[in-house]
Amino acid sequence: MQIRHDWTRDEIRQIFKLPLPELIFRAQVVHREFHEPEEVQLCRLLSIKTGACPEDCAYCPQSAHYDTGVDRQELMNPGDVLEAARRAKSEGATRFCMGAAWRQVPQGREFERVLEMVRGVSALDMEVCCTLGMLTEDQALRLKEAGLTAYNHNLDTSPEFYGNIITTRVYDDRLQTIGHVRKAGITVCCGGILGMGESEDDRIGLLEQLSSLSPHPESVPINMLVRAEGTPLEEASELDSLVMVRTIATARILMPASRVRLAAGRQQMSQEAVTLCFLAGANSIFMGEKLLTTPNPAVDEDERLLKNLGMRAMARG
Repeated sequence: MQIRHDWTRDEIRQIFKLPLPELIFRAQVVHREFHEPEEVQLCRLLSIKTGACPEDCAYCPQSAHYDTGVDRQELMNPGDVLEAARRAKSEGATRFCMGAAWRQVPQGREFERVLEMVRGVSALDMEVCCTLGMLTEDQALRLKEAGLTAYNHNLDTSPEFYGNIITTRVYDDRLQTIGHVRKAGITVCCGGILGMGESEDDRIGLLEQLSSLSPHPESVPINMLVRAEGTPLEEASELDSLVMVRTIATARILMPASRVRLAAGRQQMSQEAVTLCFLAGANSIFMGEKLLTTPNPAVDEDERLLKNLGMRAMARG
C-alpha cells in the first residue's frame, strides 16, 4: 500500500462512514501489511511534574484555571523517576513516557533534571518519550542528544474546534513544536481526544491534520475524554465507544506504518470495545493504574485481556 500525505476530508469521510465490518476489514488488511497483528506495545506514562499548568485546556484537571482537587507537585527527583522506569520495564513496558504540566519547557535547572531523567531511562534500553509543552529548537536538540526517542505533542482536535477547548495557545504553536521535534531527529507522538463535544466533521478534520504531516507521526494516540470534576467538560456527553473504533480504524488506513495507541479512556470502555479497537488497528496501550492524573486499568487486567485474546506484548527490538 502506498503511504499518502494528501488525503482530503471527503476521502477521509468516505472511509470513516463505511459500514463497520467493511471499515474494520480494510483496517485489518492494512494493519497486517505493516505490523504484527497479535503484537501490542506496552507503554508507561508518569507525571513528573503535576498541576498548576497555566494553559486552559477544557479537559485537563491539571489546569490552574479550574478547581479540580489535583494538588500541585514539583518536578520529581530523577532517581525516583528511574526507579519507576525500572518497575515499568519489569512489567513489560518497552516505552516510558514522562509528562510535565508546563505550557513550555523552562530553561535552567528544571530542564537539566529532565535531561538527566532522559539519559537514565535511555540507559535502561527503553524507548523514552516526553510531553513537556512547547519546545524551542535548541531544547529539542538537547533532548535528542540525551537519548530521547519520541516527543508527544497532541493536536487534540480539528483546527476549527480547537478554540472551543483551548484559548491560551493556538494551533500553529502546536505545529511549530512538532516541527522543532522533527528537525532534531526525534520521532513524533501526536494524536487527539474524542468526546469533547466535537462534531464528526471535527474528528475527520483531526485525522486530516494528522495524516497530512510528513512523515506521519510514528505514534498516534487516540484518547477518549475522561471527564474530570471541576473542568468545563465535566458534564460532557458520554462518547459511544464505536466512535473510538471508527477513528482508530480510519487512522490505521490513513497512516499505515504508524503505531496507533489506544490511550486514555480505556477504564470506561468494555473489554469488547477494547477488543474492537485492537481489531481496528490499535497496537499500543498505556499500562498502569494511572495516566498522569486519570484512572487506567491495572497491569494484571491488561495481562488477562491480552492472554484471553491470544495477543502478546511487544518485545524491545
